Formats: sequence, structure tokens, C-alpha cells
Amino acid sequence: MEMTGLQIFKYMPAAKKLPQSNCKECGCQTCMIYSLKLAKQQIEIDKCPYVCEELKQNYSQSIKHPQNTVEIGDLKIGGENVLYRHEKTFINPTALAVIVDCSKADYQEKIKTICEFKYTHVGQTFGVDLIIFKNGNVGNEINSVNFEQLQSLGLNIIEEQDFETTKNYLIETRTKAILEKDENCFAPVCVVMKNDDIYSQCARASFYLCKYANMLIFEEFDEDLFSTLITLRHNIFTDPQRTLQVDSGLYKYNNPDENSIIFMTTNFALTYFAVANELENLDVPAYLIIAPADGMSVLTAWSAQTFTPEIVSKFLAELDIKNKIKTRKIIIPGLVSDMIEELNTQCPDFEFIEGTKDASDIGEFVKKMALGQ
Repeated sequence: MEMTGLQIFKYMPAAKKLPQSNCKECGCQTCMIYSLKLAKQQIEIDKCPYVCEELKQNYSQSIKHPQNTVEIGDLKIGGENVLYRHEKTFINPTALAVIVDCSKADYQEKIKTICEFKYTHVGQTFGVDLIIFKNGNVGNEINSVNFEQLQSLGLNIIEEQDFETTKNYLIETRTKAILEKDENCFAPVCVVMKNDDIYSQCARASFYLCKYANMLIFEEFDEDLFSTLITLRHNIFTDPQRTLQVDSGLYKYNNPDENSIIFMTTNFALTYFAVANELENLDVPAYLIIAPADGMSVLTAWSAQTFTPEIVSKFLAELDIKNKIKTRKIIIPGLVSDMIEELNTQCPDFEFIEGTKDASDIGEFVKKMALGQ
């Protein structure tokens, strides 16, 4: 594991109360500042003339990159340096690859299907990361390589055994690479999946994706399987230290006019896409106001006071909703219905209505509104 600033500081003159404490010869004001910078690799260790040999050895070992990065076109495989994403976040998402056997009659149709596959999740579009050609030459499709080339790239390619054996191998290899800095385990690990029942395959692949396959290789391509794995992967490889948010503003669906209904929610990305997906599938023109809430979900933002009547009032004024749209009713999430009375006071030009608690109920809610129920 990489040394922290405090771990480094224990070796410094200031921690040991030596005469050289906070001497500034390294260019930093204190030994603590130097230690923190060294931990972030923002300064060279030899800048301090009083660094002991033990610290040099420990630090040199700690900053070894525990896993190699292999590049195929614009695809990066490996390069991870933590066991758990909350420590520092994962870097390169587990690649999803498909083998194409050029000796089979339908191989060109399979290539076409793979290349045309596109899956959109939380506003981003994904596809198959790599085609691996067998018994033939590499084509001009998306990132592609033949099996012989793949084996020469410094990857650790393993055939999936039974689940327990494969799982243990992946965990042991990553643990040795990260914690022990075992150079024999630095190669990114790629698992060639057994071609069996799709549900069992999905369950096993999902585990390997989380712990700790750098690439999963499939003999057959299944859109539902890849869509599921891409969704999981996008969640696992999202930086947990950064909120996933969208731009606040006024969004339009199905060509709304000045009399169309208005919904409102926060700028948390998962909330936005859940609501947006429902509105897109309606045959009803609608507006969606995405309020600024520091990327928090509705209840979290309400609890943290980043989604308040005052903030909503100010944002409606910024958007000039009053003069742009004749509709005066704004539907807010049912989870924060307690805000309605204060919202109506803060925003006298509008009437706020309790909406659904779940985005999946929006369609039924709109139908009942149309019927006056």
C-alpha cells in the first residue's frame, strides 16, 4: 500500500524531535508539509537531506505501481493500484471482449452485430471493448486483435475453471500485487469465460468484474448479458469520491409548448436519468426543471439543505420560468411533499403539486392528471 503522509512523518526529524526539525532545506515550511507532499508524489524524497535509509526503502516499495497497464488501441487494461475503490477509486474499467472465430460461416454477421451494439446508461454510450479474432486476421472494426497478438501483450490470460477456483485466483493475484507488490502478479488478469447457461455466466462474470478481472472474454455475444455487465461496471468504476451530477436547467421532452406540464427534481445523475427516461417514453409534452443540489439525490439534498424553497425560488427566477411558460403548476417529488406549503409561500407565482415517490410511477400519475383524478 502507498504510505500516507502521517506514516512518512513518523520518520522525519520533527517527529523524532531532532535538531534538524522543520529546517526548510527541502523547500517546505515544515516536515509535515514535506511528508504530505511526498505521500502525493509531489516532491522528490532526496529533497530532504535527513531522510533515513529505512524510509527510503519503505517509500520506494510503496510507490511501485502494483499492476501494469496494457494498451490496445484506445483501450487500457489494468493499471489498478488499490483493492477497494473507496481507497483511491478504480482506474480502467474491466474490458468486455468477444472472440470471433473466422473459420465459422457466420463470423462476418457476428462482427456486424458486435460493432452495431450500443448501450446507453446514465447519459453515456458503451459498446463491446474488444474483438479477438481466432483463425483469421484482424479487421478494421472497433479495437481488435488476434489471439496470438493478445498472448504477446503481457496479459495473464486464464481459462475459467469452476467458480471457486477462479474467484480465489483473482483475489489472491490482486492481493499479492497490491499488498505484497509481488512482481509475478503485476500482469492484468483476463478471464476466458466458459460458454454455458447465460444466467449462470452473468452471475459469475458480475463477481469477476467486481473482484478482480481486468478483462472478461466471451466466446459468444449476448446483448442482454453485455448490457447488464456494462451497467454494473459503470457503477463500480464511478469515482465514489465525486458525486455524479448533470447540469441544472430546463429540459424539454416531446416538443412541449408554453402550456405543457412541468416536473422538478435535483441534479443527481441517477435521479435525472430515471425521471428523464419516463418522460421520454410518455406521449405527453413536458418540461423537467433540474434544480442545483450539489449532485445529491432528492431526500439527501433536502436533508442537507441543498434543495430548499429558497433555492428553488431563486432558481426559478434565474430560469425566468414565469415569463417563458404559462403553466403555473410544478410537480415535485413525492418524497419531499413537506416542502409544498413553504414552496407555495416562497414562489407565489406557482402552485406546487405532490408527485410520485418513484420515477416508474410517473406515467400512471400523468394519466390520472389528464383524467382529473
